[in-house]
Amino acid sequence: MVSRAVIVSHGQPGDPGPQQQAIEALAARVAAEGPGCPVAGATLAMPGALAAVADDDSLIYPMFMAEGWFTRTELPRRLAGAGAGKARVLRPFGTDPALPGLIVAQAHAAAAAEGWAPQDSTLLLSAHGSQRSQASFTITTALAESIAPHFARVVTGFVEQEPFITDAAQGLTRAVSLPFFALRAEHVLDDLPEALDQAGFTGPRLDPIGLAPEVPALIAASIRAAL
Repeated sequence: MVSRAVIVSHGQPGDPGPQQQAIEALAARVAAEGPGCPVAGATLAMPGALAAVADDDSLIYPMFMAEGWFTRTELPRRLAGAGAGKARVLRPFGTDPALPGLIVAQAHAAAAAEGWAPQDSTLLLSAHGSQRSQASFTITTALAESIAPHFARVVTGFVEQEPFITDAAQGLTRAVSLPFFALRAEHVLDDLPEALDQAGFTGPRLDPIGLAPEVPALIAASIRAAL
């Protein structure tokens, strides 16, 4: 018997409050979609937050973009430390099969608002990347390849590995920037706009895909399927 679903994100270690509030607000929006069980939210950065809502009978929904060391190793370790070692971890948000279509729709709408035909526009897809793990690079590159037929070009750029966002964004015209991030946190607030400014990027800058209004329904559908 599942006690509840818990949406888990990294959070912000230096200032955990705002991101904890954000994940709790997302959990409330998911609960409103009728997923079939109660829904809570917790960040790993907020002391005690995971232990307060998770137990062995919880479903854990990782609000992460890639499936790798963190979701397979570190998150289970954190759950065990929170007294929820037997909780079932679902696949992370970034692997949801509905995401490519949602990204295309968001980028096309932004292009149309500028008067650009979708097939003549470029999508700049920015992601975290990592020097230690290829998980973010791999999923972002595969996503870019899958949606490339819907645009003139799909260009990828990363915060923590090559090609860096500043380099990827250089010289792009009729381009829409869409961050392949779950939430509006440090990288999206600071690193991404700084990189776009340095590159002289002038196109529309969309919110992270995790903030799209369709996302709570996607998460609720994943929870229902797991139940």
